[in-house]
Amino acid sequence: MTDPVLYIDADACPVKAEAETVATRLKLRMVLVSNGGIRPSVNPLVQSVFVPDGPDEADKWIAERATTGDVVVTTDIPLAAKCVAAGAVVVKPNGETLTGANIGMALATRDLMQDLRSADPFRQGGGKAFSKSDRSRFLDTLDRTLRASLRR
Repeated sequence: MTDPVLYIDADACPVKAEAETVATRLKLRMVLVSNGGIRPSVNPLVQSVFVPDGPDEADKWIAERATTGDVVVTTDIPLAAKCVAAGAVVVKPNGETLTGANIGMALATRDLMQDLRSADPFRQGGGKAFSKSDRSRFLDTLDRTLRASLRR
């Protein structure tokens, strides 16, 4: 079996540098996928993939490639569901892990919140701001998740 790959849904990801630190320490390949505007890393373990402009192009690219043992960093719940179905583990930038055990609830919650926002145009935005503790939790979770993928 090959080593896991770390895929980053990079366009709005606040933890790219942290992910690169963990991938480098574990000597794993990391792929940053975006529509552009992301500066390529000089790190030989980090590959930058620029997909065409368009809705969900980066998501499609990642979903077509993520497989068992891989780890995906994203906040996009539909992408997370596709990756989990393919056998990957998903880590959100706040350190929350999405797996087969909880992805159904995450999808249901996302759909409910989308319905609430469309029913009430004044109910926009939401969620708490990204914090230092989220960043710290992400680093710990990503390290543990990648080490577990390496052991498989």
